[in-house]
Amino acid sequence: MSSEGLSWADTDEMSAFETLMWRAEADPALRSTMVAFALLDSAPDWPRLVEAHDWATRMVPRFRKRVVEPPLGLGSPVWALDPDFDLARHVRRVRLPDGEGWPALLAQAEHLATTPFDRSRPPWEALLVEGLPDGRAAYLLKLHHATTDGMGGVQLFSGLLNRHRETDPDKPQPPAPDPDDEPGPGPWTALGRQVRHDAEALAAVPTHVLRAAGEALRDPIAKAREAVAFGLSAIRVMGDPKAEGSPLLARRGPDWRFVALDLAFADLRAAAKSCGQSLNDAYVAALLGAFRRYHEANGSGVDEIRMAIPVSLRGGDDDAGGNRIASLRLAGRIAEKDPRARMAAVAQDVARGRAEPAADDVGLLSPLLARLPGSVIAAVAGGVTKGNDLQASNVPGIREEVYLAGARVERMYPYAPRPGCAAMITMLTHGDTCCVGANLDPAAITDRELFGRCLVEGFAEVLALGGDAAPPVLRG
Repeated sequence: MSSEGLSWADTDEMSAFETLMWRAEADPALRSTMVAFALLDSAPDWPRLVEAHDWATRMVPRFRKRVVEPPLGLGSPVWALDPDFDLARHVRRVRLPDGEGWPALLAQAEHLATTPFDRSRPPWEALLVEGLPDGRAAYLLKLHHATTDGMGGVQLFSGLLNRHRETDPDKPQPPAPDPDDEPGPGPWTALGRQVRHDAEALAAVPTHVLRAAGEALRDPIAKAREAVAFGLSAIRVMGDPKAEGSPLLARRGPDWRFVALDLAFADLRAAAKSCGQSLNDAYVAALLGAFRRYHEANGSGVDEIRMAIPVSLRGGDDDAGGNRIASLRLAGRIAEKDPRARMAAVAQDVARGRAEPAADDVGLLSPLLARLPGSVIAAVAGGVTKGNDLQASNVPGIREEVYLAGARVERMYPYAPRPGCAAMITMLTHGDTCCVGANLDPAAITDRELFGRCLVEGFAEVLALGGDAAPPVLRG
């Protein structure tokens, strides 16, 4: 058998952006927890599931690594093998009481997501939930966002899930990494690396300055225009969007509440094509329609809400795992009742945001912010993200049939971190189904049932543009 592992999140040093997410949790409202929620057609065999996790941690050594902080937080955190790694601390199972279904299941997922990680151990947990109707089960995988973004998570699942119910006898069997052989960087090593990186950066400054000066002398007017254009772009990107925050959604709290929704991928794609727009444009337009209905039901007349859309910067040559995202901050026009016009407006706004020279605002600021204390990072980051009423993400998922320890994965709901905003809503395409996971702040969106119905109506309105569409299904 081959002994090769999966090439995923192999670097042992956090990027500046990942450092921000790790340290911003000085404010509990900015917890960076992701939960992948897989609905299974049957309960997997428990010993086989445990063995599958052992195999996964050998395939991807990152899952045996903990985060090591440099002294006084003066450098970037690093990943090092946990010398006391114990799989039993990371993989558990529970059974729902008889007669309970989706509400109890979502409550389990919410509890898992909001329970802080033990930061002295690898930041992940898995929970098998048995006792669902018709013999089904659910598998919940909790990861810290410093490990990966949504696309990296899909890459992970694609590499680890089986394509058949039966065990594959020919799958790679890498040995477990030995902390004695691979001790990894310690706190002082991490600090030494940071000093070396800073010295290299300072040494390169004269070269960059001379190069920039030479280019400016050759064409000073063009360089001045570029500098001004970039500065104005940075102001537009990093400044507040024109929309005011919704008074209805103004309160913020620490709790998370989950909603799950299914709709047919083909129907949403047909609706987008009927308007000459993208699947993502149709998705965001449906969400804005849901927010309009929720405001109308509560007697609140708001024309726009503050919205952010994470944008993947991941290229074909980028390593698997890690984080490659930027964020577009937009004004969501919820007053527009025509779904076609709303979709067109979303397409225009996103295209305009992507074209900004300073579109990667996170990448621009992360190296500076990552050097600050966690409390300061939390205050700065929270000052931006807590003003958002909606963050919306769309992640392409796994289209082929996959299995976990013999159980078929029927659905995969994504629950992304809610960094102080009123709602973080993510859509993941699994097979022929768009699985929507809404992570709501119950202090802002006080009526989860009403909001769920508004989501259904918002998507139904958009799906109708494509012709005869199956109605969206609200789980619960």
